[in-house]
Amino acid sequence: MDLTYTSEQQALRDSLSRYLDRTYTFDQRQELLRSDRPWSGDAWKHFTELGLTALPFDEEAGGIGGTMADIVAVGEILGEYLCVEPYVSCVVLAGQALRAATGSDPASRLLEAVIGGEAQVAFAHEEGAGTPAAAHVALTAREGAGGHRLTGRKELVLGAAQASAIVVTARLDGAARDPEGLALLLVDASAPGISFREYRTIDGRAAASVDLQDVPAQLLAQDATEVIEEIIANGIIALAAEAVGAMNALLRQTIEYAATRQQFGVPIGSFQVLAHRMANMKMAYLNARATLLHTTALAEAGTVSAVDTAVLKAQVARFGRTIFESAIQLHGGIGTTDELPIGHYAKRILAFEPMFGDPDFHLRAVGAAAGVPAR
Repeated sequence: MDLTYTSEQQALRDSLSRYLDRTYTFDQRQELLRSDRPWSGDAWKHFTELGLTALPFDEEAGGIGGTMADIVAVGEILGEYLCVEPYVSCVVLAGQALRAATGSDPASRLLEAVIGGEAQVAFAHEEGAGTPAAAHVALTAREGAGGHRLTGRKELVLGAAQASAIVVTARLDGAARDPEGLALLLVDASAPGISFREYRTIDGRAAASVDLQDVPAQLLAQDATEVIEEIIANGIIALAAEAVGAMNALLRQTIEYAATRQQFGVPIGSFQVLAHRMANMKMAYLNARATLLHTTALAEAGTVSAVDTAVLKAQVARFGRTIFESAIQLHGGIGTTDELPIGHYAKRILAFEPMFGDPDFHLRAVGAAAGVPAR
């Protein structure tokens, strides 16, 4: 199992880093967040030109036939620069859902527009239960004479208010916690009956709660439990890559600070207790990244399991907290200020924790798979 990036992947990472070095510095990012814009249109255009929006899709669909490792290679860089563009939500989550709708002309056209960077599509799944479990979906899709109609509410939908369409997980029949009866449906974001409560997540991403009241929808896929679980698993891997990228930047900047900040005439990094603290940070980062690359390799081989994904989610959250708490403490009082990137990297890692299930949820899943009785 090769856990290194190929020359092509490294070239893509280098190209993306060079662009973000010029146009997405911390100060430029902060200016973007202070504006009314949800993200940088110029950055999204460049992502498209680099082929990032086409990365995970087959050539037959207009993509470039990339792999999960390609997504992770890019995701680490997006995390290092704290990018707020909706790459995971539009390309990894919604894009995969559109790809799953084989034989649907509207979905094919929309996927083509996503690949070309011309359309924003969101993916709505979470309903406030704090769990990625597909079976917990309660939002209903009722079929009538004019097609399907959706009624319910979705939470933490990244890029929802800026999207032209939303892929929604819904229940065709059964009740919440029933693993059967689930489907993927496509709604026009401007359809009557749909409303948004917009906000930013703590790490600066544009998100919204989406309320749907008898909203017309097109059925993309039914009996979709496995498809939904695969989409979410890939989304977790992509989000974990961003979090690991943020950890890398956080570790690097903390070591640089400790090497230059003087106390009693010497760099604070020379104090043994702080050197040990940074060594622990380095170990945490390497453990998190090793888990990410291991899970990615399993996904590439088609052998990744729900337990593997749960381990990744829990480990990255756990090691990320170790790193950002130490980084803030080593920076002293300035570590929590808005003027320094440190706190913003902490927010990116914190924001990763609740998305698609918090660490406790995933640890319980790992325990259950090992036969640990649920409490």
